Amino acid sequence: MSENMILERLEGVASRFEEVGKLISQPEIISDMNRYVRLNKEYSQLEPIVEAYRNYKNLRSNIDNARLMIAEDSDSEMKEMARQELDEMNEQLEPLEEEIKLLLVPDDPEDDKNAIVEIRAGTGGDEASIFAGDLYRMYQKYAEGKKWKVETTSFTEGTVGGYKEIIMSVSGEGVYGVMKYESGVHRVQRVPQTETQGRVHTSAATVAVLPEADDFEVEVKSEDIRKDTYCSSGPGGQSVNTTYSAIRLTHIPTGIVVTCQDEKSQIKNMDKAMKELRTRLYNLEYQKRIDEISSKRKTMVSTGDRSAKIRTYNYPQGRVTDHRINLTLYNLNAIINGDIEEIIEKLQMAENTEKLKESGIE
Repeated sequence: MSENMILERLEGVASRFEEVGKLISQPEIISDMNRYVRLNKEYSQLEPIVEAYRNYKNLRSNIDNARLMIAEDSDSEMKEMARQELDEMNEQLEPLEEEIKLLLVPDDPEDDKNAIVEIRAGTGGDEASIFAGDLYRMYQKYAEGKKWKVETTSFTEGTVGGYKEIIMSVSGEGVYGVMKYESGVHRVQRVPQTETQGRVHTSAATVAVLPEADDFEVEVKSEDIRKDTYCSSGPGGQSVNTTYSAIRLTHIPTGIVVTCQDEKSQIKNMDKAMKELRTRLYNLEYQKRIDEISSKRKTMVSTGDRSAKIRTYNYPQGRVTDHRINLTLYNLNAIINGDIEEIIEKLQMAENTEKLKESGIE
């Protein structure tokens, strides 16, 4: 990408940044909460690009001044100083241009959101439920390391351990932008606890990651919801099976059903269930956009097609393979205990490369 193209893109961003800055101070914008929130978010996203633009302009100006001094100054000592400064600034130029290229790649507006993560046992019977439990703990430990908050909303335990299904909300900085890469089919190859002859079996679990909808993004009419209460099951002390604290919400127009039994309070369960319902309704539309992106970008195929096999955990070889980017790592124990950062980073790098190609900023 040429210097002129970079400057042209950056000037357009700077112009929009100034425009948005003026808009968010206007009374009519402030009174429209939806628009005000969207513009504030856009302003914060443009700010680092504008700061990089100012640094880039300043660096280019200093380079031009140093070249002019070398060409025109008669003082040999001053020329030598200018050459040294020019060498140093030229070394800074390429990394700054690469940083700007990535900043100019449009972000998914959902990336900053919290996420709802669903893990469901697939093929493999009891072993699939145990593996779903392993994935749940893996994400719990990863979230703990990122200082994210994890809340379980509903679950169905497996008959010999693990979960047939477990749903949790994950909140923190940039959760969806990281966790979205986990959507898809995870496959495990190992000797099950129930296997008497030591044979390796293949089982699977499906992970779905949804960006959590903000309250103002989805309007849910009370007349469209059927609410049912029932007794909680699982951990919870004396209130379990004695009070009707668990909530089941059915959205009549779409048939979407959500449940929450995590809290002892019916009110708190209702709040969590409503949050999940709004998210599922929001994702009906969001999924259409993801499907379109996924047809072009292999790193996102998991969110577009949740039946796609994305990763294999092979216990006999201590190996984890991510099939989207042909990445194989031989540290399975660390990964299954929450150390998935390297995989996420490699997926992000691959996606950024594809985004650069799409946008012509290479």
